[in-house]
Amino acid sequence: MSEKLTIFQKPTCSKCRATLAILQDSGVDFESVNYYETPLTEEKLRELISKLNLTLRDILRQDEPLARDLGGVSDDELIKIMVDHPDLIQRPIVVRGDQARICRPPENVNELL
Repeated sequence: MSEKLTIFQKPTCSKCRATLAILQDSGVDFESVNYYETPLTEEKLRELISKLNLTLRDILRQDEPLARDLGGVSDDELIKIMVDHPDLIQRPIVVRGDQARICRPPENVNELL
């Protein structure tokens, strides 16, 4: 794989820090995007979901208090809510080309190296 890796992460997240460490140790070139400082757009979130080959509900952090009240909302509404409240998005997400992985556990990143 020759495409550059991109990690979408939150610096205070332990899984994000562990995934970053794996990437740094691997010596591979990568870009780190703190999606709290550089928020995801609705279009970018849809792109990530497509590359993950998961459903929107699969990447929803169910343990977040706000997630408990989202059972009846449409996917379009949920995308908007997740963009506005990034804590609802599973992290970190690592992308390489047309593939992406949620790195929980962090070792999932090895599938893209």
